[in-house]
Amino acid sequence: KEVKSASEDASDSDTEIDDTELKGDPGSLHKSSVLSRSKYIPLRLSLAERKMLRLVESAMKCSEYTTNVDSKFKNEAKRTHKMLQGITGVLHGLVMSCNYEAGQRLAEEKDFGNYENYFQSQFEIARRHKIMNPEKMRAEYGKLVYLMADAMKPEVKDSLGFDVKGDLMTVYKFLEEKGETELLEDKYIEVATEEILATKGKSRSEIQQQIKRKEKAVKYIKEKYANHNLDAEDIHLCLYSICDNNSFLNSNRLPVDKMIDYLREYFNPTSIKTGYSLAIVSGEDGARLSHSHERQYYFALQSLTLWRDILDDMFRLWSLAEEDLLSSTIQYSLKDTGQGQQRVQQSPKTYRAMQALLQRVQASVDTWIGSSMIHLGDHNVPNALNFIDKYTQVPRILGPIVVCLENLEKMVDADENLESFIDKSFGGLETLKRDILYDFFKSAFDGSGASNFYDAGSCIDGRLTSAWNWCQSLPDKEFYCIFKLTGFTGFDGDFR
Repeated sequence: KEVKSASEDASDSDTEIDDTELKGDPGSLHKSSVLSRSKYIPLRLSLAERKMLRLVESAMKCSEYTTNVDSKFKNEAKRTHKMLQGITGVLHGLVMSCNYEAGQRLAEEKDFGNYENYFQSQFEIARRHKIMNPEKMRAEYGKLVYLMADAMKPEVKDSLGFDVKGDLMTVYKFLEEKGETELLEDKYIEVATEEILATKGKSRSEIQQQIKRKEKAVKYIKEKYANHNLDAEDIHLCLYSICDNNSFLNSNRLPVDKMIDYLREYFNPTSIKTGYSLAIVSGEDGARLSHSHERQYYFALQSLTLWRDILDDMFRLWSLAEEDLLSSTIQYSLKDTGQGQQRVQQSPKTYRAMQALLQRVQASVDTWIGSSMIHLGDHNVPNALNFIDKYTQVPRILGPIVVCLENLEKMVDADENLESFIDKSFGGLETLKRDILYDFFKSAFDGSGASNFYDAGSCIDGRLTSAWNWCQSLPDKEFYCIFKLTGFTGFDGDFR
């Protein structure tokens, strides 16, 4: 409300466009330029596209495609027949919902190729929406991607007579088609697309000044680049699509950054506060690794740093993951991985990108602790969809911990009775916060969560498995009541 009020009060007359005022933030968290990032930033949906999104989302919600197809069949021919039934049923429903007469003709003629652009557009809208909003369509997106992957199989594609995969409409692609990609290299682009946050310690006047700067930059870019081929509304859409990406990075990276700050604030690798050694021994308290205090400190720090960099590059990784999933040359195989029938598929593009990212993080530290093994295309992480889903869980794991610690401070300041309870039961607020962080940094990075070192341990994905295992054991912790008291409901968010 404060930000909105400040925006309404802002006046254009007292702010001039100059290089000093509109320079980019030197502390920006983005490591790559806006130009390079825009190649993977989806374009924000229009009103008409949102209507189509609801149609696709509803179709996937009521579909039982993966349940019917990803089961055991006597032979592959029967499974392919089941695929065609499920895919054509969804396609027919999408046409019928928009145009009854066209749906009748399609049912009679079975010529799906005539609607290739329509189907590609429908699916592209849903994919674009999902990338921009990872917390949405958590069940529907999986069914959609698996349906599209099956439709890309040569034998199915030939029967359908068209290609269901269309290119994602990104900010760069949109501007490239308009011939105006130089907009992305404008000196005021970062100011025009920054997210303005009412962070702690920021005054109302500072927020108001930031809003003015952003509005001035947006107005300047619109006036400079608007022409007969690219109108002001198109520019506005592109700028706020990039702003959506900045918002995603801020909201998803923020919990990781704060946990790194907590680790550095409450623990020191070279000195140990009595009773707070992070050292772990394999076989004790569920740990499957043995680390000294210093080694465990850096192991946790490096894991958090890696997660932060993965989230920072998530849109590019997601784009590569879809290319692997929807490849017509890389086929999957149905296997029982211990968690039911899963589609096990190699993902070379995602794997190479993850390797490069890991090497970059390793180069930034003196000594890498633990394994460099990346599970992708095996029974641990069967395919690129599981990989993406795995790392979008990081903010859901760390976010509730950060919220608990921050809310605790506010609640103690406002309630003397709560402060008295914490003093008597936990030895004070700072001791309680240190206890929670101590338990997390020690137990959430101990290699637990599986019965062998291949599935868990110190490998890249095993670090996240251990963190999941800590989340599962939270109700048994002494401080669980504090989490509930500060509003904790679960680590999974709003799952629909």
